[in-house]
Amino acid sequence: MSIDRKYKFSWDLLGDLEIGRPNLGNTTRVEVYRLLQFAFRDVIEQHVGTAETDKIFYEAGALAGKEFYQHMITPPTNLNDFVRQLQDVLKDLGIGILRVEQADMDKGELVLTVSEDLDCSGLPELDYEICSYDEGFIASLLECFSGAKFVVKEIDCWCTGDRTCRFSAKAVTN
Repeated sequence: MSIDRKYKFSWDLLGDLEIGRPNLGNTTRVEVYRLLQFAFRDVIEQHVGTAETDKIFYEAGALAGKEFYQHMITPPTNLNDFVRQLQDVLKDLGIGILRVEQADMDKGELVLTVSEDLDCSGLPELDYEICSYDEGFIASLLECFSGAKFVVKEIDCWCTGDRTCRFSAKAVTN
């Protein structure tokens, strides 16, 4: 049974900001993004619970990562080229500052950090990681680059007292 969908994602939904926002342009404040994100998170969690909400945000991040890769990254020639491009665009867009701490693509294992993360840098300590959207986003970017499916887990977060978000990425082996 197919689901009738009204809001299927398309890059076109980002719109033409030169026409639509001739005075305000393509920028807004981080608080506005977080207001949207955490309002959605709260309402979804009330409907389906915390675990399902985290799963939804991970899947949304994965969809965004795939689209982001297709529209914002020029096909890279190697891991260094991919990382450099990704670092540049994430910084230029104000999403965060990406660093790769460890990378062994033969084993399919990476550890990455995102400082000044759009989702959580500056939030109060909550004793739990909150960047499930980022986990999916990174997993999808790595899959698009390598062709291998990745599982990404946040292992350090601003909200757990760290001052950078750190992610462990592992390729899924069949």
